[in-house]
Amino acid sequence: MIEDVLTLAHDVADGCTLPVRVRPGAKKNDVAGIHAGAVKISLTASPVDGRANEALIEFVAELLRIPRAAIAILSGASSRMKVLRIRGKSAAEVQAALFPIELC
Repeated sequence: MIEDVLTLAHDVADGCTLPVRVRPGAKKNDVAGIHAGAVKISLTASPVDGRANEALIEFVAELLRIPRAAIAILSGASSRMKVLRIRGKSAAEVQAALFPIELC
């Protein structure tokens, strides 16, 4: 799985892009792993009137400790598969925040 994580986010000018697969209507907001080459994110918000998109941006911004304005949906606004544009964080920083490796 670690190899999959290392290839998800891609560096671009002033940040990175991240493919995500959203699961709206979940019991809690959570990074649920990797699915079909994207980070699987569970959200409590329903997929009505853009609520899940707003919740996605808020959840990812909170995880990365960046303002919500630094995150945009590049593609997939009405789909479960989306690509996020994250300004101010490298691909490595995003991957480390989403999938922290605990050392024992």
